[in-house]
Amino acid sequence: MSETPTPLPRAMAELAADFHAVSVRERLQLLLELSDELPGLPDRYVGSLDTMERVDECQSPVFLAVEVADDGDRTVSLFFDAPAEAPTTKGFAGILHESLDGLPAADLLDVPDDAPYRFGLAEAVSPLRMRGMIGMLSRIKRQVRLRSHTAAMATGRQE
Repeated sequence: MSETPTPLPRAMAELAADFHAVSVRERLQLLLELSDELPGLPDRYVGSLDTMERVDECQSPVFLAVEVADDGDRTVSLFFDAPAEAPTTKGFAGILHESLDGLPAADLLDVPDDAPYRFGLAEAVSPLRMRGMIGMLSRIKRQVRLRSHTAAMATGRQE
């Protein structure tokens, strides 16, 4: 008896469906397009990579910052710095930004850890590269937990 996989958030599920709708070669092209669409850093992070977390699992120097708003949903904002010379890694960041930025913290924390494998990219890139995307998701979730807990402690709420 096989388990039903944990569902992905809507935007992530739609993006995963887009990847599965095309051939393996076209998935790489789609990944490159997402690489090009990754937004630049806001001014507060430009030149301040020391305030961002380095994703050591990536072969290229990738940095991320996670902000959790002090609103009712604890809306998450994601920021990435990835070199243009690393389009695969930058594309992974693009997938995560496109599908997770703006989610409530609770929804982001519910994203299954196997989500990076649901895009059919393991057939197109090396396991070492997939490890980078898994590392990005893991670090995002860790930072969301940390920031949500810190915010709750500051306001006296229990988690």
